[in-house]
Amino acid sequence: MRSKVLKSCLALAIGLAASLGTVEFAHAQAAKGPSGLPLPRFVTLKSKRVNLRIGPGTDYAVSWMYLKSGLPVEIIQEYDNWRRVRDADGTEGWVNQSLLSGQRAAIAAPWMKTKGKGVYVNLRREALPSASVVAKLEPGVMLMIGECTGDWCRAETDGASGWVAQSEIWGAYPGEAFK
Repeated sequence: MRSKVLKSCLALAIGLAASLGTVEFAHAQAAKGPSGLPLPRFVTLKSKRVNLRIGPGTDYAVSWMYLKSGLPVEIIQEYDNWRRVRDADGTEGWVNQSLLSGQRAAIAAPWMKTKGKGVYVNLRREALPSASVVAKLEPGVMLMIGECTGDWCRAETDGASGWVAQSEIWGAYPGEAFK
């Protein structure tokens, strides 16, 4: 009897945790910034040279300079025409909104960069775990994202295109769907 109760409690806890993750995503996407757009949200850098500042204005010091256009960043705050962003490494700072684009991109499993050689993210022909592998992507590879279903994203990098599991990229939220 005790075993049944424990199993029931465990099943209830797992179900609650799963539904909270969905609610958390929906709540995060329901928040709107002063621009009227959702916060947080993913965007990309529009320019090859983008200054990351310690505050929202040109009077604030530059803490970092990005040298790659198309890099995905997450907008986490807005102030006037400035956006507080976070990159895949967790670095945060302020960027003028004119240097950001609504295009979507992602980075293949940046959290796996330190796992050593032989660790890959599979780019598949179809949005199925059993679909054939089109390319094996090293962690940290940048991908252009066309759409996401909530589980899979259509991606392209260096001439290879296919589908990547949404859980294996940084640049789309878990459960987020868009075209």
